[in-house]
Amino acid sequence: MSRIPALMSERRTTIIGALLTAIGPISMAIYTPAMPELVRAFATTEAAIKMSLSLYFAGFALAQLVAGPVSDAFGRKSASLSFLLIYLAGSLLAAFAPAVEWVLAGRLVQGIGASVGITVSRAIVRDQFSGGDAARIINTMGIILAIGPSLGPTVGGLALAAFGWRSVFLLMVGFGALLVFLSTVCLKETTIPDRSRLKPLRLIEAYAEIVRLPRFLFTALVLAGAVGSMYAQAAVLPFIMIEKVGLTPTQFGMGMLMQSGFYLAGSICLRVVSKWLPADRAPVVGLFFSGSGAVVMALSIWFLPPSFLSVMGPVALCAFGISFVVPYITAAGLMPFPHIAGSASAMMGFIQMGAGFVGGVAAASIGSPLPAFGIIIPAMHIMAVFCYVGYRITSRRG
Repeated sequence: MSRIPALMSERRTTIIGALLTAIGPISMAIYTPAMPELVRAFATTEAAIKMSLSLYFAGFALAQLVAGPVSDAFGRKSASLSFLLIYLAGSLLAAFAPAVEWVLAGRLVQGIGASVGITVSRAIVRDQFSGGDAARIINTMGIILAIGPSLGPTVGGLALAAFGWRSVFLLMVGFGALLVFLSTVCLKETTIPDRSRLKPLRLIEAYAEIVRLPRFLFTALVLAGAVGSMYAQAAVLPFIMIEKVGLTPTQFGMGMLMQSGFYLAGSICLRVVSKWLPADRAPVVGLFFSGSGAVVMALSIWFLPPSFLSVMGPVALCAFGISFVVPYITAAGLMPFPHIAGSASAMMGFIQMGAGFVGGVAAASIGSPLPAFGIIIPAMHIMAVFCYVGYRITSRRG
């Protein structure tokens, strides 16, 4: 597949890419303050509402394996519009759900639709840019991306308090409609569509080529441990902060600014220090912070009574570190696959979100949210550290 010269400016690519990427985290961030309320509203169990998060992760992870090849076959723009319409349908289904089963179905459909965001955003960067340029754009996307999820729990908590749980899903409808508009008007096609990519044999060959490369697998697993942990902890954090620490849903939403605020601070810090810090050293710095945060997280849960700082302090430290890890590792993982960037991005996202799904299910299966938080989330961060070591070893081998 021929590579098309940059059709969108770096600024436009960054903004559209960040907004597309944000649809997944925002749909989770806005939703989390409403989870305890949904338990009461439908007279159901915590396990059922946690399942709505797991279904969202499952739909998001699995659908990426389709969204990536679809974007290679039909183009980034067509794929974006198609999946965003699916996301809108799921949001409306959940917003007007008469029973909890409809919420579960709506969240699954939402996850399927939202899967296109992270896939296409990475692909449009890889289509047009490479190396340091790609890492810089992904870092800037991270700065913009941090703003949405940081405000998400706050906005979701305020909407919940003022208008009830249905308003939370209506906010998602509005964001989805905005992305449909931007994808229609502002997103230019950045690849040459090749419909043969959807042929079963070509599809299998593409994914086989991707997973055969150890360097790619290690980069994907680094992101699975680091970023996946942020998704996995969403299954337990609302119940810890609201039911154990005693925060209201609105206070919980405000408190989550600490996580996203530190991610934003880390992204800005990386942009400043990147002038003298080699790009390949940034993940080392990031994993030092996230690994340290993981150790503090595990110890604090077992030796300190739960409080806002004992829980969110380690979360913030991990978030700061993750912001250093994502840009370089993402660019490094996609670099070998310019001809199937959509499929490579999809596989990377599948592994990342799949880890979030598995981590969330594992946390929910433990039962008590505090031990689950103190075991599963630190383990995912430590996994990221070891997988980065594996990436460095395989990179040196060529």
